[in-house]
Amino acid sequence: MRLLVVSQYFWPENFRINDLVAEMVARGHEVTVLTGWPNYPDGEVFPDFRANPRGFDSFAGAKVVRVPLLPRGKGGLRLALNFFTFAVSGSLLGAWKLRGQRFDAIFVFEVSPVTVGIPAIVQRWLKKAPIAFWVLDLWPETLEAIGAVRSPRILGLVGGLVRFIYRRCDLLLAQSRSFIPQIRKYAGETQVRYFPQWAEAVHDAAEAPPAPEVPVEPGAFTIVFTGNIGDAQDFPTVLDAAERLKASAPHVRWVIVGDGRMAGWVRDEVQRRGLQARVLLAGRFPVERMPSFYRHADALLVSLKPEPIFAMTLPGKLQSYLAAGVPILAMLDGEGAQVVTEAVAGVAARAGDAQGLADAVLRLAALPHEERAAMGQRGRQLGAIEFDRGRQIDKLEGWLADLRHPGQAAEREARS
Repeated sequence: MRLLVVSQYFWPENFRINDLVAEMVARGHEVTVLTGWPNYPDGEVFPDFRANPRGFDSFAGAKVVRVPLLPRGKGGLRLALNFFTFAVSGSLLGAWKLRGQRFDAIFVFEVSPVTVGIPAIVQRWLKKAPIAFWVLDLWPETLEAIGAVRSPRILGLVGGLVRFIYRRCDLLLAQSRSFIPQIRKYAGETQVRYFPQWAEAVHDAAEAPPAPEVPVEPGAFTIVFTGNIGDAQDFPTVLDAAERLKASAPHVRWVIVGDGRMAGWVRDEVQRRGLQARVLLAGRFPVERMPSFYRHADALLVSLKPEPIFAMTLPGKLQSYLAAGVPILAMLDGEGAQVVTEAVAGVAARAGDAQGLADAVLRLAALPHEERAAMGQRGRQLGAIEFDRGRQIDKLEGWLADLRHPGQAAEREARS
């Protein structure tokens, strides 16, 4: 299959689309990626890319076609311009750079913004190839939830854009079951299927050496968070919980591995609250290093703000944590919390509940080591069944083949 992947973010940025592209190439498909200049999460174009852009023209056997964009920078206006410039550059310059090439299908990776669909629609018109659009972030709901847009009129306009994009796709893939009704509000007749994220192969923590960046502290109960430090992750509540435990449970420490738009605020708050001895900000590391940080963890923290949109979300790190075989400390509502509690793979507190999170930490810390190990093992078993990487990509291959040959797909459904 000749597959065009459209994603505003791609290697050397750390996103799950890198893993998907590598796997599709390994399965014998000819993959081309249309993407932008790497600038996430710092908001500046990566120095290595500026020094040698041609060194980033291929990845794991896939051809990478890059178009310029305005880096994210700081502030809402720069972020909006970042989204806009990729949509325009990807549509116009992308069309020029991909001229003469044929594709059997187009796959869109949409973590945010939804405008990544615009260059894909242009390619659909030009190449006469069907689009599968992976919805990992719901617009306009997320914009409202994080306070990025408050005007009902603007939210309505964004909803119209979402409707325009969804209805020009051939298949919409929902990262959680709870997303499906929301997507259908805008999708019209476009088919919607459940397609969750998976844990990349690097997340098996069993054989990784412990990260030397984390000091060994005998007797400590260590909670590790990895990933984006953004508004959605609700670090004000996480730090409230850490502050509540500072005196009553001094053996609890928090290790935060990652970066993002809230990282500077978190660093300042740790200082202001006097949490330096209990909260370690390790910084950003490549995804391949995450298992070495998991080796320090007695629990892995996943958190989202108390908003209806986030209650529908399955955070991508949840699948990675399950694969690591470490108990999960969840401050989530809805589907994410349900996964953890039904599998008895950890302990969940309500989103936005600092005291509930602190209590959950104490409950986990009080359990015998064997019971926590059993939680981790149950999580790993659930991940292998529900979020297996090979099985999910098998399904995607089948769906893309069906888009190419809709008559054969209808025939199979009629026989079944």
